[in-house]
Amino acid sequence: MSNLERRIRVLRAYGAEGGTIDELLRYNTNHFDQTSVLTPRSYPLADEEFVSTWIEYVKDAELGRVFDFLKTRLVQLNFPIREGISRCEDYTAATKRGQPVEDMPAATGLVLEQPGHLSLSIYQTAAGKIPIIYTRHRPDFVSLVRALTMRNEPLSVPESMGACIVSGYNNWDRIRAYRAKCETDSDWNTEFCRLIPRKELYQDRFFLLSGGYYSGVAPAALNLSAPEWRKKSLIIRREHECTHYLTRRLFSSMRNHLLDELIADYSGIVATIGHFRVDWFLHFMGLEDFPGYRSTGRFENYRGEPPLSDAAFRILQAIVKSAAELLAVFTNRHAGLLRPAFRPLAISVLSTQTLEELADAESQEMLAQTLQRLLDQSERFVET
Repeated sequence: MSNLERRIRVLRAYGAEGGTIDELLRYNTNHFDQTSVLTPRSYPLADEEFVSTWIEYVKDAELGRVFDFLKTRLVQLNFPIREGISRCEDYTAATKRGQPVEDMPAATGLVLEQPGHLSLSIYQTAAGKIPIIYTRHRPDFVSLVRALTMRNEPLSVPESMGACIVSGYNNWDRIRAYRAKCETDSDWNTEFCRLIPRKELYQDRFFLLSGGYYSGVAPAALNLSAPEWRKKSLIIRREHECTHYLTRRLFSSMRNHLLDELIADYSGIVATIGHFRVDWFLHFMGLEDFPGYRSTGRFENYRGEPPLSDAAFRILQAIVKSAAELLAVFTNRHAGLLRPAFRPLAISVLSTQTLEELADAESQEMLAQTLQRLLDQSERFVET
């Protein structure tokens, strides 16, 4: 039986038919680069080009003065959150042409309520080091997300969102550093033309993390104290984003999609408590009352574009729940292998599947076989 036939069989078992099957097959397409899954490699991966610059940023940012320092490096932090500001000439000149902001009337600065609580650090992940900008204050996190991912527009930030990866960030500070090495404008014009296609030389990635409860889940829902849940929430949130970063570097994909989210939540939970809790995952997704249909909660953020129909979305909920339950079985069977050095291995194994396949009990053997193939290269997996 082909993979497509297996997927259709699983969908029909959950009640999908006709156009609903087609919807879900499209939605659940696996976009990870499968040719990279079994490629021998050592962990952690080599750092990307931007990391060395951010290591210097961390050294230069004084304790309690991180926000003031970052404003000198991240140009968007010099503009307020205001509707229409991304179309303002000053904003365009600063963010798209790298012009200095000092004399720009529109550059009145991003307002944070607790700027002294902003921190900047470098974190070692399996995918290499990554900069992290962290604030425990929710309104400041929302402002940073809007500034650095929404062009300073007052767009909606879901309550369940507590972290994000800023990718492809054009760092004009790095570009100016390259220009400073040129002796004449003519030299710079030539160098700039060479620089444009080499995005790794001026585009950065970094995490924005907040300090709230993960996915907006209250500690009482998990029978945890508030301090304990805040501590665990930060670890889950950080490791969740590290998983997205790893799949982006290894498998050339990082999407706002339920397969990505299941793998990332799985990795975050395992990293935090050493095993996978299905009930935690269902709370995070807003599916704790399943099989009742819920139109709210984090799960709603992943309806796709164009959005899945209600019929397809209900079936997707059932599939994701079954996939999570079978992931718990997989984890229990191979618990001894899921120490930190082997989490990249587990992520690789899960990245070979679709949601339908993960929800199919017959896939356990396939997962085990893929795991064994990676274990044959286990000497290449090192502690991170």
